[in-house]
Amino acid sequence: MSPSRTIHPVYTVDELRAQVAAWRAEGDTVALVPTMGALHAGHAALMEAAAKLAQRVIVSIFVNPTQFAPTEDLSRYPRTLEADLDRAEKAGAHLAFVPDAEEMYPKGFATTISLEGPALGLETDFRPTHFAGVATVVAKLLIQTAPDVALFGEKDYQQLQVVIRLGHDLNLPVRIVGVPTVREPDGLALSSRNVYLGTEERAAAPALHRSLQAAARAIIDGADIAAAVAEARESVIAAGFVLDYLEARHAETLAPIASRDEGPIRLLVAARIGATRLIDNIGVSG
Repeated sequence: MSPSRTIHPVYTVDELRAQVAAWRAEGDTVALVPTMGALHAGHAALMEAAAKLAQRVIVSIFVNPTQFAPTEDLSRYPRTLEADLDRAEKAGAHLAFVPDAEEMYPKGFATTISLEGPALGLETDFRPTHFAGVATVVAKLLIQTAPDVALFGEKDYQQLQVVIRLGHDLNLPVRIVGVPTVREPDGLALSSRNVYLGTEERAAAPALHRSLQAAARAIIDGADIAAAVAEARESVIAAGFVLDYLEARHAETLAPIASRDEGPIRLLVAARIGATRLIDNIGVSG
């Protein structure tokens, strides 16, 4: 660790809880920003927002193996701890919780969380075990840190809704806050996976956001939702993507939605270009 760095990394739950207890003894409030590392400006925005909501900010950095399917390459996920600590410090975090897999899932670990509601469909049609892994590790992090508030990015919108439901259903004493997606100037949502895009793939990638924007405008102007979504799907495919899904859903429940009269709408997409899978979403308002 850099000798000039002031952020305090801890590696065990006991160390984490001792530090949180010390802050609590001083009367400080605590915010948590869970991440898998490879931090970028989107993560920095989460930590900066957290610093406005609490006196102490914890960022967790843990590449969670239980949310990766056997067909996904866990070892390929970028790991950049030293750069992550620098970015976290600049964004206002006070502590980085950096457990290893053995700390989070010790020998004999046998508990997972069963999900329905907003966890059904969309991502789970393609990654069936993903949200069980997410919910389990998020529940552990919320219990371990006992924060007043936890912040999640809206880019992973279904995940955000799953976590909101998790906190509500389990009566966890924490406020879950969603933070708007941070984008490149051309509209591409920031993601740790963007580093895998080749030059041509990177040039094509903003078509995801443009297609969602066009569909949202069409729906606002009175177009049939199904027709607007179908046109957006065609645009994504024409840009060179292999589409997993592009759907209009109720913004809170993520249930299928056919009319603006049924409630607020969220457009969500997941698609692959080359070897990289990207997701994005936007709300329909106006």
